[in-house]
Amino acid sequence: MSGGPGGPDVPDGYPLAGYRLGPLIGAGAWGRVHAAHGPDGAPVAVKLLGPAGLSPGQRATMAQLAHREERFSRRADHPHLIRTLAVLTVDDPAHPALDGALALVMERAARSLADLLATTRPGTPAPGAERILAEVCSGLVHMHRAGWVHGDLKPANILLMPDGTARIADFGLTAELEGTHAYAPPLGSPDHVPPEWWSQRTGARGVALRPSADVWAFGVIAHQLLTGGLHPFLGATARARSLAAQSYARGAAPLRLDEALPARWRPVVAACLAPAREDRERTDLAALVAGAAHAPRARARLAAKVSALACALALLALAGAPEPAARPAAARPAAVRVPAARVPAPVLAAPPQPGAIPPDSDVPPAYRDMIENAARRCPEPEITPALLAAMLKAESGFDPAAARPETGEYGIAMWTPAVFDAWARAAAHEGPKSYLDPGDAIAAMGNYVCWLDQQFKANGLTRDLPALVTAGYRTSDKTVRAAGGVPERVRPHVDRVLRYLADYGGSPGKSG
Repeated sequence: MSGGPGGPDVPDGYPLAGYRLGPLIGAGAWGRVHAAHGPDGAPVAVKLLGPAGLSPGQRATMAQLAHREERFSRRADHPHLIRTLAVLTVDDPAHPALDGALALVMERAARSLADLLATTRPGTPAPGAERILAEVCSGLVHMHRAGWVHGDLKPANILLMPDGTARIADFGLTAELEGTHAYAPPLGSPDHVPPEWWSQRTGARGVALRPSADVWAFGVIAHQLLTGGLHPFLGATARARSLAAQSYARGAAPLRLDEALPARWRPVVAACLAPAREDRERTDLAALVAGAAHAPRARARLAAKVSALACALALLALAGAPEPAARPAAARPAAVRVPAARVPAPVLAAPPQPGAIPPDSDVPPAYRDMIENAARRCPEPEITPALLAAMLKAESGFDPAAARPETGEYGIAMWTPAVFDAWARAAAHEGPKSYLDPGDAIAAMGNYVCWLDQQFKANGLTRDLPALVTAGYRTSDKTVRAAGGVPERVRPHVDRVLRYLADYGGSPGKSG
């Protein structure tokens, strides 16, 4: 038995204080979550926080987070908050990787919001997005009114129950307010912490934590949920996105919300992402979300009333009956005519977007959405579906079982496992990932070539970027920068990619 990322490996069926652990369903930096069943057979989830490889200080922090989560769950019950049912300590000297681990027993969800976003096409809202946001808002507002701050709100910490209901989870950083703020360890997620988090000093009790931090995170999540996972601040890595958020907060850059974000939600997201935390503290999140979520229903009710009135007037006109006289003449709707049946005009297919994969290309249909989604998540115009497809064709011929053992490269994107692990962390979903899984491999490729594009631009290399990122993917950004362009040893490979790109009609434009 060995320790895996985030905690110890556990055999299927492992018994723990009456609970029986099942397969792994998620993993993070500090813990691994297993499906399990309780003594009564009820489904639960067990998060194991393993001591293997942790320093005494880290073990103390881990224990503090676990008991903080249990304490919060006892004191702040709500339909949209996951309950922690028990905190146990594993006593198993026969298995050193498990002995002393902490186990948090929780309600079991069907999946996380991160999982939902991973299956949503970028530029389109996730299924049930507005309902989910309203439910998350309800749970978050309840926490704040009860005097608590979550401190680590992100898609992986919002769970969807079997009936689709959303519940906030993972209360390890949740802290009780002491006046205007609380204190927690400096362990927030870079993609969802507010700009001021980066400049805060860590004292003996941790960093100051305020409800305004949760409001910022909610704004980022709302943008992601309503645009298919797109972050409101552009960048190929979490660090790059956090720097973009800090630049915005300093007034050096405007807030650029994606055009896919619905108009009625734009004021909500903008208010949540106010640069000054004082402005976020004054935000009435419940009122804003209720107004945005209920607006379509209100419009639908109004449209239904207008439609019913129009139908009634049409029937009266057809029957020759007079219109009601109680209505002032100026307020009467225009006369309604019943048009003769018409043959609908033919619907013309929209022309393909620049950089899109041609419908008649040799790109396997099973991988097209993966490639398009990976390109859509990069803000750089050179990183198009056609370019990624051309690179994949040159790397592996779209073969997910491709391998070059002599160089240690495997899978459809020809990753070396260690490099893949570094770039897979920025993928659309959390949890275990594999370089042999085409979806994971293509998503990580999109992150890496996007970062390469940004690195070359930052260093003054702005010409022939498709060629440069192809060369960088085959070698490294440092090698390309040192050569001042495409190194000669990879020129044949780069030329092959550019031929494939031309075959796909590739151009520097973005696909929609």
